[in-house]
Amino acid sequence: MAVEVKLPRLGQGMESGTIVKWLKAEGEPVRKGEPLYELDTDKVTQEVEAEADGVLLAIEVREGEVPVGRTIAVIGAPGETFEVTAPAPAAPAASPVAPVPAEPAVPAPPTANGGRVKASPLARRIARERGIELRGLVGTGPEGRIVAEDVERAAAGAPAPAAAPAAPVEGVELVPLTSLRKTIARRMTEAWQAPAFQITMSADMTRAQELRARLVELQAGEGAKPTISDVLTKVCAAALMRHRAVNARFAGDAIELHPTANIGIAVALPGGLVVPVIRSCERRTIAELANARADVVGRAREGKLTQADLDGGTFTISNLGMYGVEGFVAVLNPPEAAILAVGAIEEKPVVRDGDLEIVPLMHMTLTCDHRSLDGATAAEFLGTVKAFLEEPGLAL
Repeated sequence: MAVEVKLPRLGQGMESGTIVKWLKAEGEPVRKGEPLYELDTDKVTQEVEAEADGVLLAIEVREGEVPVGRTIAVIGAPGETFEVTAPAPAAPAASPVAPVPAEPAVPAPPTANGGRVKASPLARRIARERGIELRGLVGTGPEGRIVAEDVERAAAGAPAPAAAPAAPVEGVELVPLTSLRKTIARRMTEAWQAPAFQITMSADMTRAQELRARLVELQAGEGAKPTISDVLTKVCAAALMRHRAVNARFAGDAIELHPTANIGIAVALPGGLVVPVIRSCERRTIAELANARADVVGRAREGKLTQADLDGGTFTISNLGMYGVEGFVAVLNPPEAAILAVGAIEEKPVVRDGDLEIVPLMHMTLTCDHRSLDGATAAEFLGTVKAFLEEPGLAL
């Protein structure tokens, strides 16, 4: 029996995806679990596997944006006849004859379900937060659905996509935004709306460096070599379990306190930044965290991350120490309550008990969403991270 291949929902809040290319042609045999096509979501481009064995009888959507649940192909036995389920029709117009407007008018957004504006959940949330009326917007998503970019365009006062582009300036190269860069732009705009604050501390990394060196020695070349970032991930996970209020996500009318530390690691790529998540970090050894980090970073650089790799983070670490950056402020990764920015370890003079010492110090800045966290709570958490780095045995 023929099986309809429908566009899957790969992450929470996903309403549509863009088919980039098919990896199989019509008439070719496919096996369940075999890559079938490439799908671009708002976070990542990934291969989607076939759900059944058989022959690719038909490709209903060659490329472009498709809403979740729409049939995009059919798999079945060679020569099998089939009938594709038609998508749900739009709500009928009030009159069989459309009235002719007296003058040109801005097209109204499509509606369904008794006049409800068709818009993605993210677009509705952004519109609600910025006080924008959805009925005044024209959607550019599937079937005229209003998407986040439409709301952001309205908030910025930008013209609709149909407006004529400005004349190009001589010598200026225009680089179209990729899906990743569009997502980064939208996410950073969201983050900028949050009332954020920052606190900073420096940690003496003497003991942490000694621990890392000892772990590398004991590893004897097996698995990924532990780094200071892996030690930091373990330390932050232990601190998050002591300060549950920081291991949180802002959910609009509630704050989600999570039982496990799912820590995102910011990874710089040529086309932008991605934040794959390592789950249950508090339960893993530093060696296990090193292997998990090497896996997700490697797949990120190869473009092989899946939506599941990017969802569900409760805290993020961004480390620019390898670039010689002494300290910086990271932008929030909504809806997470906090993100830790880490600089390079540098030898600096420190006065202790009246004596001058040279100490390897690492500068840390914690950016917090004030809707989820207060300053004292954030300070206690960062103080615990500092204490654990200066005496790692406390975190084990």
